[in-house]
Amino acid sequence: MNVLYTAEALSTGAGRDGRVATSDGSFALDLGIPREMGGSGAGTNPEQLFAAGYAACFHSALQAVARSQKVRLEDSSVGGRVQIGPNGEGGFQLSVLLEVVLPGIEKAQAEALAEAAHHVCPYSNATRGNIDVTITVSED
Repeated sequence: MNVLYTAEALSTGAGRDGRVATSDGSFALDLGIPREMGGSGAGTNPEQLFAAGYAACFHSALQAVARSQKVRLEDSSVGGRVQIGPNGEGGFQLSVLLEVVLPGIEKAQAEALAEAAHHVCPYSNATRGNIDVTITVSED
């Protein structure tokens, strides 16, 4: 792979109840285990970070695909949800739900753009075959 960029972050403290920071100092966050998982809920958690990263990356891929097809997107958005639960083997697994909103684009075309973006997005390529990813196109 021809590396274009490397992101670097460091986790300190108690993992999910610790702190993360990037090497360039662009962000540092306190982490907290979600209440639903027995924690305080005081802080961001890895699933939120993954949801935000995947949504942003997929949105960029979607816009790139639309540009390549000469489709103009206005007020588009991608919402990301990352779910975590037991995998039945003593560990945990993730699943992802992405909701694509493309105002002014007919549903069939919006679905085709989302499918094409799913093949371009590096997060989609990294997760394909590893976790369930569901992409829906909505009107709101």
